[in-house]
Amino acid sequence: MSLKAQEIKVFQLGDFDLRGPVKSCLVITDYGKEEYDFNEEGALTKAVTRYSDGDYDVTLYKLAGRELLEKRVENYRDGVFVKNTSIANFYELDTTESKKITEKIVSYNKEFLDQYEYYFGEDGRLVSIKRTNDNGIDETHIKYELYKGEFTETYYLNDVILKSVRTSKIKGEGGEMRKLVLTKEFLEGEPQKALEQVIGGDDKLVSEKKFVYDDKKEAFVTVESVDYTYNEKGVLASSRTKTEKYERVQEYIYQYDSTESENWIKQIVTPDNSYKTRKIKYYPKEEALGEKS
Repeated sequence: MSLKAQEIKVFQLGDFDLRGPVKSCLVITDYGKEEYDFNEEGALTKAVTRYSDGDYDVTLYKLAGRELLEKRVENYRDGVFVKNTSIANFYELDTTESKKITEKIVSYNKEFLDQYEYYFGEDGRLVSIKRTNDNGIDETHIKYELYKGEFTETYYLNDVILKSVRTSKIKGEGGEMRKLVLTKEFLEGEPQKALEQVIGGDDKLVSEKKFVYDDKKEAFVTVESVDYTYNEKGVLASSRTKTEKYERVQEYIYQYDSTESENWIKQIVTPDNSYKTRKIKYYPKEEALGEKS
């Protein structure tokens, strides 16, 4: 079971490095185009990944305020809708006792694929997930612990450890407080890999380290580390990646639009000189200032 894939999330403008009253954003990349539509509250309502004129995937989000009601993933190949690989997720909120969200996943052929029931405690935290499909029932329980200033979430799938997330506070080079998040993943109870992330007070990712578990050493060993810096607008400026075999530095150069939001519309990554462009449309407040793409 992939917990991450099943987490219920409503994507916001910030998830796409956007700010202000953005209505839509067209991203042109070397592999194709990505299109995003947002409502006036800044929540994502539609995403299109376009590989060619005839090959593209569409994800539609139906919302009620901050609650997700439906998510539909529709696949098109050679301009034809592919019914057997397209799926729909339906969400139902029940607050009769404690909060519970039921997610039903079906194909466009009306074939039942999965059902997830998410149970929340009185404090609003997710405490368990029940998955039901043709293979039976799986249950994931989440345990929360606070010990010596460190907060840990531990996920158990059918009583076997699946994942742990430990969060603590550390001081940065300038003395500011940062958040250290260590995520460990397990397979059938055995450690597999880990990710350590340092997050600044502005919620920007400062650094991350990736680990794999070495059975001979009986310990996690580092396989990659990345450090990030940001410019005065809070946008990624550089990344330095280190592994045992190489070190790679990338710098990011931007061109911004002429609105108050100052979203970037062109990104160049050196030294490989790859680039990405964005065409952004705004709701009337920003359009009156003059739209630039």
